[in-house]
Amino acid sequence: MNQAFYVSLAEWSQVAASVLFIAILVFIWMRFISPGIARSQERKNAELADAERRRDAAKADIEKARSESSATQDEIRAITARAESDARHLHDRMLAAAAAEGRRLISNAESELERGRYAARERLREELVAKALDIARGAATYINEGTNRRLVEEAVDAVDRQRTV
Repeated sequence: MNQAFYVSLAEWSQVAASVLFIAILVFIWMRFISPGIARSQERKNAELADAERRRDAAKADIEKARSESSATQDEIRAITARAESDARHLHDRMLAAAAAEGRRLISNAESELERGRYAARERLREELVAKALDIARGAATYINEGTNRRLVEEAVDAVDRQRTV
């Protein structure tokens, strides 16, 4: 066998080894690497989908919280306005009640004062009448018939004048 045959055999052996190496690489790629990459890609796609789902849920939660916050702010404003209105009405009612109570107390005090004045006048009149009677009784011991007649006539004249006025 000649040298050219061995060189040709060596070349074909290199070609066959290369083809076999490429076939083994393709087999390993198809059997192990490609499915691993596909599984990894599926996992990453699932993680990405889950992250997007969580992001969308978070956005929905944020929007819900904003609307609830807005509704809460509206409720706060309404409650504040109602409280201010109630406070004004209560203030007005309390002022009106206090004014009415003050007027009632003043009226009662005026009535009580008038009753006190009337009672004082009555006591004063009774005291004056009692003292006048005591003085008259004391002076009656000194009055004679002529002075008595003159005093009675003066009293009757004074009463007549009072009735004509």
